[in-house]
Amino acid sequence: MEEQSGWIDGRVVTMAGTGINLGLGVLYAWSVLKGGIPDSWGWSNADKALPYAVACFVFSVAMVLAGRLQDKYGPKMVAMVGGGLVGTGCILAGMTAPSLTGFIIGFGVIGGLGIGFGYAATTPAAIKWFPPSRTGMIAGIVVAGFGLAPVFIAPLASWLLGYYATTTPDGVVEKGVAATVISFGMGFLVIVSLLAQLLQNPPDGYVAAGAGGKGAYAAQNDIGWKDVVRTAQFYVLWLMYFLGAAAGLTFISVAQDLGKKSLGELAFVAVVVLAIGNALGRIMAGTLSDRLGRQWTMFAAFVFQAVVVLCLFLLSRSTGTDGSGTGPAFIAMTLGVVLFLGANYGANLSLFPSVAKDFWGLKGFGVNYGLLFTAWGAAGLLMPWINGQIKDVTGSQDLTYFIIMGMMGLAAALTFLSRSLATRAKAH
Repeated sequence: MEEQSGWIDGRVVTMAGTGINLGLGVLYAWSVLKGGIPDSWGWSNADKALPYAVACFVFSVAMVLAGRLQDKYGPKMVAMVGGGLVGTGCILAGMTAPSLTGFIIGFGVIGGLGIGFGYAATTPAAIKWFPPSRTGMIAGIVVAGFGLAPVFIAPLASWLLGYYATTTPDGVVEKGVAATVISFGMGFLVIVSLLAQLLQNPPDGYVAAGAGGKGAYAAQNDIGWKDVVRTAQFYVLWLMYFLGAAAGLTFISVAQDLGKKSLGELAFVAVVVLAIGNALGRIMAGTLSDRLGRQWTMFAAFVFQAVVVLCLFLLSRSTGTDGSGTGPAFIAMTLGVVLFLGANYGANLSLFPSVAKDFWGLKGFGVNYGLLFTAWGAAGLLMPWINGQIKDVTGSQDLTYFIIMGMMGLAAALTFLSRSLATRAKAH
């Protein structure tokens, strides 16, 4: 049982952090919003990827600053700033529609900053209440909120796009993208700001009971970011994170497109299934890594992801006589593959913060993990845009599948180098 500070304890902080991430997960609903962008806006496939890609990159960069502020001033203030920025950014994007620049600045830059601030405040606050043997599980639960968000945001976005739809003078029905984004902005501004009041670090001198677990590589001394970036381990982990996140971030941005072939107007179901997998993968991988070790769990996730992407490629080459898939079996297989795609991607979001805490301690966790998280942002900035360019030039995503399978193989190989570096550091 965790020691309490007033009525707030580790369980309350964990649930509040999960709730905040549910709101910040509007990022993962972009494929639904993107699918509603009218042709009259004149956006290419690469253009449609830009607000999402910029948001991913700014999110990751903001994590460094937000992590430092969280370490210094605590999680409540940082999360409140995040909620304000997310809401303001979404409202600005909607008000400037159909401007691509407006969406890049509003959703991408301001919204990305807000997501970074809110996200940076949740995981550190929660794991400080629990022993090392539960780091992976608690990190997985908190970040699962972010991955699970599309389960309610995707169908809600799909409904709002239709609710706010308008008909042009030429009789063309256009989805209400602008009004939908504004509605999300107002809602999440309130939700995140309220839940931020429940985020609190443990009192000074607090020590969580319990220890052990294979995932808890015991770095006895906290390591500051200046020393962290001088280690080879940091750069190996950064590259692994970049490679591991690439598949999920690429296909999350087009998840609704993956479902259109089989599900038609219910394509948002693919987004929901991917989100469920994303959330489950974070919790399961975090819990499993507490017992088996971070590196072996990473290796398994990377190899499995390569197999899943291969299956997704093979399914993408299958068509029925009516061009809409091959019936219920095809739909079930597609959704099953999407579920595992999300699970393997989600594993990264609990494994890498856990390994950062294991290797470099808690005192500077916010900055240290923020620096490592820039790998996720780089993957989010580059891969969806590259995929959009490939589709614009070739008319398909086939090349993307093979690029990502190669990236997963390299990431799996790097786990052995990371394990060797960890053993060497522990010996010294």
